[in-house]
Amino acid sequence: MGPEPQTLPPSPNWYCTRSSDAVPGGLFGFAARTSVFLVCVGPGAGAIPGMPPFRVVGELVGHTERVSGFTFSHHPGQYNLCATSSDDGTVKIWDVETKTVVTEHALHQHTISALHWSPQVKDLIVSGDEKGVVFCYWINRNDSQRLFIEPRTIFCLTCSPHHEDLVAIGYKDGMVVIIDISKKGEVIHRLRGHDDEIHSIAWCPLPGEDCLSINQEENSEPEITNGKVTTQTPEAKGCYLATGSKDQTIRIWSCARGRGVVLLKIPFLKRRGGGVDPTVKERLWLTLYWPKNQPTQLVSSCFGGELLLWDLTQSWRRKYTLFSASEGQNHSRIVFNLCPLQTEDDKHLLLSTSMDRDVKCWDMTTLECCWTLPSLGGFAYSLAFSPEDTGYLAIGVGDGMIRVWNTSSKKNNYDVKNFWQGVKSKVTALCWHPKKEHCLAFGTDDGKVGLYDTYSNKPPQISSTYHKKTVYTLAWGPPVPPMSLGGEGDRPSFTLYSCGGEGIVFQHNPWKFGGEAFDINKLIRDTNAIKNKLPVHTEISWKADGKFMALGNEDGSIEIFQGPKLKLMCSIQQHHKLLNTMSWHHEHGSQPELSYLLASGSNNAVIYVHNLKTVLEAKPESPVTITEPFLTLSGHTAKITCLAWSPHHDGILVSASYDGTAQVWDTLREQPLHNFRGHRGRLLCVVWSPLDPECIYSGADDFCVYRWLPSTQAHSRPPQGKKSIELEKKRLSQPKPKPKKKKKPTSQMPVKQESFEGNEEESTKENTAPVENGLSDQEGEEEEEEAPRALTPTVPREPVLCTPISSSCEKSKATINNKIAVLKKEPPKEKPEALMKRRKARSMLPLSTSLDHRSKEELHHDCLVLATAKHSKELSEDVSADLEERFHLGLFSDRDTLYRMIETEGKGHLENGHPELFHQLMLWKGDLQGVLQTAAERGELTDNLVAMAPVAGYHVWLWAVEAFAKQLCFQDQYVKAASHLLSIHKVYEAVELLKSNHFYREAIAVAKARLRPEDPVLKELYLGWGTTLERDGHYAVAAKCYLGATSPYDAAKVLAKKGDAASLRTAAELAAIAGENELAASLALRCAQELLLVKNWVGAQEALQLHGSLQGQRLVFCLLELLCWHLEEKQLPEARSSSSSYHTWATDTKEPFLQRVTSAWKSVFSLDSPAQCRAALQRLQDIKYPSSTSNTPYRQLLLHICHDLTLAVLSQQTATWEEAVQALLRAVLRSYDSGNFTIMQEVCSAFLPDGCDHLSDKLGDRQSSATPALRSLEAFFTYGHLYEIWWSLSRPCPEASVWVRADHGKTLSTEQSQQVDRASAEDTGSQAACQPEPGNPPELSLRLSGESARVLSACRELFSEQHASLQNARRTVAQVQETLAEMIHQHRKSLLCKSIASGPDKNEPEQETELSLAGPQSQCKEEENEPVSLPELTRRLTEANQRIATFPESIKTWPFPDVLECCLVLLHISSQCPGCVPQELQQQAQELLRKYACTTAYKRHSRTFCT
Repeated sequence: MGPEPQTLPPSPNWYCTRSSDAVPGGLFGFAARTSVFLVCVGPGAGAIPGMPPFRVVGELVGHTERVSGFTFSHHPGQYNLCATSSDDGTVKIWDVETKTVVTEHALHQHTISALHWSPQVKDLIVSGDEKGVVFCYWINRNDSQRLFIEPRTIFCLTCSPHHEDLVAIGYKDGMVVIIDISKKGEVIHRLRGHDDEIHSIAWCPLPGEDCLSINQEENSEPEITNGKVTTQTPEAKGCYLATGSKDQTIRIWSCARGRGVVLLKIPFLKRRGGGVDPTVKERLWLTLYWPKNQPTQLVSSCFGGELLLWDLTQSWRRKYTLFSASEGQNHSRIVFNLCPLQTEDDKHLLLSTSMDRDVKCWDMTTLECCWTLPSLGGFAYSLAFSPEDTGYLAIGVGDGMIRVWNTSSKKNNYDVKNFWQGVKSKVTALCWHPKKEHCLAFGTDDGKVGLYDTYSNKPPQISSTYHKKTVYTLAWGPPVPPMSLGGEGDRPSFTLYSCGGEGIVFQHNPWKFGGEAFDINKLIRDTNAIKNKLPVHTEISWKADGKFMALGNEDGSIEIFQGPKLKLMCSIQQHHKLLNTMSWHHEHGSQPELSYLLASGSNNAVIYVHNLKTVLEAKPESPVTITEPFLTLSGHTAKITCLAWSPHHDGILVSASYDGTAQVWDTLREQPLHNFRGHRGRLLCVVWSPLDPECIYSGADDFCVYRWLPSTQAHSRPPQGKKSIELEKKRLSQPKPKPKKKKKPTSQMPVKQESFEGNEEESTKENTAPVENGLSDQEGEEEEEEAPRALTPTVPREPVLCTPISSSCEKSKATINNKIAVLKKEPPKEKPEALMKRRKARSMLPLSTSLDHRSKEELHHDCLVLATAKHSKELSEDVSADLEERFHLGLFSDRDTLYRMIETEGKGHLENGHPELFHQLMLWKGDLQGVLQTAAERGELTDNLVAMAPVAGYHVWLWAVEAFAKQLCFQDQYVKAASHLLSIHKVYEAVELLKSNHFYREAIAVAKARLRPEDPVLKELYLGWGTTLERDGHYAVAAKCYLGATSPYDAAKVLAKKGDAASLRTAAELAAIAGENELAASLALRCAQELLLVKNWVGAQEALQLHGSLQGQRLVFCLLELLCWHLEEKQLPEARSSSSSYHTWATDTKEPFLQRVTSAWKSVFSLDSPAQCRAALQRLQDIKYPSSTSNTPYRQLLLHICHDLTLAVLSQQTATWEEAVQALLRAVLRSYDSGNFTIMQEVCSAFLPDGCDHLSDKLGDRQSSATPALRSLEAFFTYGHLYEIWWSLSRPCPEASVWVRADHGKTLSTEQSQQVDRASAEDTGSQAACQPEPGNPPELSLRLSGESARVLSACRELFSEQHASLQNARRTVAQVQETLAEMIHQHRKSLLCKSIASGPDKNEPEQETELSLAGPQSQCKEEENEPVSLPELTRRLTEANQRIATFPESIKTWPFPDVLECCLVLLHISSQCPGCVPQELQQQAQELLRKYACTTAYKRHSRTFCT
């Protein structure tokens, strides 16, 4: 393995009392998420000279949940040991040298909140949890002790540095106790004074109470009763203890007297730009550090992140010194931990961790900040280097902040600036302006797009147009209409394009960023006359020259548009899953044609590279569909998330994947080079440094950004098999979103209720446990949904180690009692039903009934009151009061009294939870409308009440049904609510209700039944449901939806998404039925190509038969089938196949090949007349394929060759011999360019068995346009036969053949045989031809046949002076371009080295712009190490281009075999068979070699024959 990569680590965990620590020698560690990061500090850190002396050196990985505590062993000899506690319930002991777990325990059954390694006992670790339980664990003897001191939540604990048995514990409610663990946790002191959480406890570094001059009478606080009298133990005497609390005070306690002696109030400090309002209680975390050997000084944190050094020498004066008063040096948020560190050079430092996500190092001598280590609080979603401010790297993070990292800083390798204003969400996309300095565009998770000026402190500009979902990609590009319609000065040169998760691309005007952005889909529709639904866009990328724009889509397709009107040039149908990333190759390499390479990655694990040069330069009238890749990069095992070309090399690509690795590829050779596996999560972004060719930055969902060097990686390709499984386990060790346990308020960790200022992602989660670093995982919502809390009961963990016997016995007793109680409470299941049957109906008037069962005296008095009321003309006040009190008499008196009784009874029913009885009473009263209103307000409407609503009138009924529907919606009964809306004829509202809650099937049923067939709502329903089903992968049902919406085009497209042959065939048939002929043809062709991969020839022809326009393709496939059978007969290893299904007519081999082709066409496809041939020829001529290369797959190469051969045969049938010659030449050139000499020779033997004479006769003596093509074809025909003659002579024991007549004498010697074998095994390139071969031994008499002599005489056509001169000029141009590219590279490299080493050189303008380029790059007229100046190179380039311009176009249009290569092969034949080659021909070959052999390879081999 190489050196550790430079790390931008996750943020230290928040709200932990001890989550960082350091040991002498310079090792510092802090807890971040589920692991601990180790930082080496000081001279031994191995940092770059001139940079801050620290380096992140490793990570302790093993916990599955947040690490809440971290502490080193401070005993000499075991500084390599440390302990961690975690929310997963374990305490682990680690060896930091090996980064492995030494031992662990899981004694705690509740969340661990405090941890400390005893400074007195080497193997003692003390931990406490939120239920008040303390465990002492001795490592060496694997023993433990459980102590339960107080039933309170422990917040922090610290072991005494002076006595091995004393431990101070701080609680959530402000209580502080000192216990003696040797006496089973006996409380020595209870220190009362704080009234809020204890955040920190610090023992005085020196024993005794003489170190502080405290007036015991004046400065002591009023004595606080501890609740019980404790005897003064000698161990507790003579020691001070300091505590910091959330109540904004620091108290210093005397252990000798058990009370406080000093009270320090945290001051409100004025900040730059204004003071702090004392009435506003800010968040506060008060942590302390008592410097060693400095008992008169105390360091504490403050409200806003400042650090204070308190002077305790004069306790009556509250005097403090502020750390680093200079601007920007202090923390900007509260500080959680302080830990001292003594380096190897005896510097005393203090390290602090804060909510602002920075780790700062302070010099205790000067109180100044030495360095800052920034960190990340969320996923690293995006990385982008500035094209103008070279070296500035922008990082988009999930904590709502943008980091800009100056990677080229000479003084600080962690020079990071934070931007958080106006962001307030995860930053998912970044893009620098290509020309304007400091202009950075960003996109967020909530759809926001903004512009930052990174050199100012101003808030960003925010676009007024928001995306509905996450912003996936940002790109700067030239303006398109309507923004491009103005004059040159009226419009910006670049506009910002943003692609969101809803599939829309907006164009934003940076000059009017607050104005409305434009959806480019409208322009695409208008320019290309598209009527069908446009695909959902997921990615956008502009070519560097701004001429072409690539759009990636959800279905995996890529569309290339030409600016500015966005005319569709071509569509790439290669990926069939959502496209994640695209990248155009840069334009400043040595090969300009590479700028047309477009790399793309999707949700499948394969990267495709397409060469669009031919298509884009041809500018086709109608869009071209590309279904074959130029290059394929396979190796990743999960989806591709990011691609980046190296700006320093040609064809070098780096990819990031969800498999947890980054891979560097050599795309031109389709080979993996280097694989980086440093991340513990899924990679989200990767970028190549513009300064260092050997430096790459990558970010992942492990909250880290790594800077790594490809050349130092131990692996060359992504992991497969077992390695992949191990990497997946490593990734799965990260925290995942999980159900939160229900906790009582008293057991929760502290959290401030005030709103944050917006620079933390966790600011949105108030009233919950602390959520630093996403551990309550906002980041995880994309992958898993959190389970309902009520469904996940808390299960106590069983301890690993044995607890005392008494406690286990008590636990077992409690368990038995619980079981018995459950058995007693559980009644038989049948009894409740029986009881329900016998139970009487509930009384409607229970209060009146109970009042009629009172004592006899009360009942008699009721009678008297009632009689008085009935027979008195005027009621007295006493009688009225009696009647009001005795409301139950309303049953016997007047109506008003009855109403009062009903009202009282109704209130009783409501209080007892029986609203249905109250409703019945109101109905008795006749107030149906009032009943309905009351029930609606309380959400208690029922079917019965709504059914009775018409009694109160039509409008009341309408209102009641609508109210009931709303109530049902709140109860998630949407279908029932829609049914009630239908009962009042609100069809549209019912359909919209079902649709908005994704009940598409029910909504369509209702709409079809109740609405007109042409109603647009029905089509919207079909399209909406179809889109949802398509997104979920239910393609067949989605196709039915699109058919229902009368959109068969979309139905066919979605059926074809799966990409298998059956789906493609069905989609093609559907498109044909619907009249979408163009789509049907393309799908049928795709289906045939899929079947071609498995050589199912019968199925492929059946698929092509689906559409009449594919008649030409059927002829191509027919010829391809015949050619494959022909090659299998020849037993070529490339063509062998065990599972091929051929037609019967393909296996008949009696006739010559060309005659078999025409016979099959006539018999099978009825191709009889020239008119039919012309029609097929015209269709096939419209199809263009890219040029072949050595990387073209074999089957794809055969298909392209057969396409050209079909054109040639059809042209012969129609007597268009010019086209026949050109098509045949294209077929030969494809096999030549791909390096497949065997295929080239088979094509020539099958289609030109007697040479090219018959073609020459057909063209006649006149100068035809195809004459240069014919000459080129004849040259390649002779070129192939020339090689066959040479190889026949080079065999160890040449047999008699069409080329050679051999008379065997003695056999060849072993050495000679090996030399000849090597020659015969060489490939067809110039290097193979240029290998010098020894002559045949004298023992073997060789002579050439008459056929060979005829071929050698035809070689005069190969030795074309004109072609040799043209090829030499082109080689000169290529060499000069390569030399210029190398000079530019060396010049940039030298400038970079100078700027890094010593800045700009004063004498630099006087230096000559010359470089010494050694080796093959030099010209033939120069010595190998002779410097070549730029003017000389320019002159050569100009001369070569002028020479090329003088040649006629007929010579330059058609390729010609390498003349020098042919000369060398002929001379080899002459040396092996003396006398067989005419002397005149040899001299001509030697002359051409002397004149044009300028490259090193040709010069080296020509010396053999020309000297």
